[in-house]
Amino acid sequence: MKKIHLLPNLVTLANAFCGLLALSKAIDALAYSAGDPRIFYFKMQSACMLVFLGMVFDSLDGWVARLTGSQSAFGAQLDSFSDALTFGVVPAMLAKVLIEHQGHLSGLRGDPRVHFLAAASFALLAILRLVRFNLESTDPKQHSAFFRGLPSPAAAGAVVSTIWLYLLLRRPELEADEGTTTPFGRMVRGMDTVNWSPILDWVPPLLLVMLPALGLLMVSRVRYVHAVEFITRERRSFFVLVGVIFGLMFLYLAPVPALFLIFNGFALHGVVRILWTRRRRALPARGPDAGP
Repeated sequence: MKKIHLLPNLVTLANAFCGLLALSKAIDALAYSAGDPRIFYFKMQSACMLVFLGMVFDSLDGWVARLTGSQSAFGAQLDSFSDALTFGVVPAMLAKVLIEHQGHLSGLRGDPRVHFLAAASFALLAILRLVRFNLESTDPKQHSAFFRGLPSPAAAGAVVSTIWLYLLLRRPELEADEGTTTPFGRMVRGMDTVNWSPILDWVPPLLLVMLPALGLLMVSRVRYVHAVEFITRERRSFFVLVGVIFGLMFLYLAPVPALFLIFNGFALHGVVRILWTRRRRALPARGPDAGP
């Protein structure tokens, strides 16, 4: 039997374990919320946390493999299977649970089959993206400054951060750390005169659109910046460092809104970037004498 490296594969499996536990929390949210409606929000928040914890393990396994010189085809395949679960299936199911449990608050009278198809489109396209990535990444030592298509962890982050922010705005008491309300929680509670319902009511139908849209971005050829390569491979200006510091401060003070802005902004920037590039290429073709 072929021997395998233990440490990096255990880290990869920790990612898959987080995904399975997140899925279990979502099931518990539906099963135990009948007696106390608050249980749904607490369980779903735990599920969202676990997906982001899975991202931490996903980023660590490659680093551990390179550090120990234990990169292998087995590890690459295991990583893809774990990503398919934690960043493909789990976010789709969390969105489906939220849509069907909270949709009635906004008067959404959807169809369970439509909800399932939206979730399935995200999960299946995430799997297709991971398979394509494996086939195209023939040289594990070759790094690119760009991804072709939206990476599955980024797509999962966009979905899960949207769900998490929705939960916090519905239940501000969730925003606490060690029993103390966080700055973002205090801000939301201080805005108790604001009626968030008209905005939050749009989240379930928004998720129905986000799931297939993000799925299509994952299998598209839209280029996305490789964040790790961007930070580590090239020199950046002093002001980029200052911006990163303030971004980390914002992440510390209001982690969920920061994650929402980071992941959804990252997903949108690839689309905006390609539209802007095409527009710039089309302008010279019109000629100096072209009309408005």
